[in-house]
Amino acid sequence: MAELISPDQITALILAGGRGSRMGGLDKGLQTFLGMPLALHTLTRLQMGGGVGHIMINANRNLAAYESFGASVWPDVLADYAGPLAGFLTGLERCETPFLVTVPCDTPLLPLDLVPRLAQAIETQDADIAMASAPEIDRLGQRQVRGQPVFCLLRVNLLESLVKFTHEGGRKVDAWTALHKTVLVPFDLPGDDVRAFRNANSLDELRQLEDTGA
Repeated sequence: MAELISPDQITALILAGGRGSRMGGLDKGLQTFLGMPLALHTLTRLQMGGGVGHIMINANRNLAAYESFGASVWPDVLADYAGPLAGFLTGLERCETPFLVTVPCDTPLLPLDLVPRLAQAIETQDADIAMASAPEIDRLGQRQVRGQPVFCLLRVNLLESLVKFTHEGGRKVDAWTALHKTVLVPFDLPGDDVRAFRNANSLDELRQLEDTGA
């Protein structure tokens, strides 16, 4: 049986480096949810879950505001808001532990046991990447369990691969993870919160999410 990964071997990276285009250019991670910034909710839930030893934030503006949360803050190493994969690259370059877990800043109800479940899967299945999967309702109203590419536990030795992929113009997270042994970890078990992976791309969605999380 594989040895479980200890929290001090895992660094968490909160992805808050986007343009916030669908929020009218607002810095999404600093918008309030139940009276507290979204990114701070994410950080707090990571701390409560106890699966990580270190936390970083990837942000490209308002750096001092993010630093006030008590985590180290790093801008993208790629120019022009290159998307979540730029955050992955930044995190892998800055990570000082064997594993990096990525989470977006706009899912304030993320599972408290997210990291332990990803860690168990990556070790027991000897994978390079463990990616969360969660139920979604498709356009036909059907319930599907789908991968959530920005919720990944990565082995830090994947840095060279990601450098090559991004230097060749790659920007899609799932296109890169498909190059490596990736295990999907379902979060649709009895007791799992169906709201856990809901995110807020607009202020209206944020208010709707706030209504469900109150």
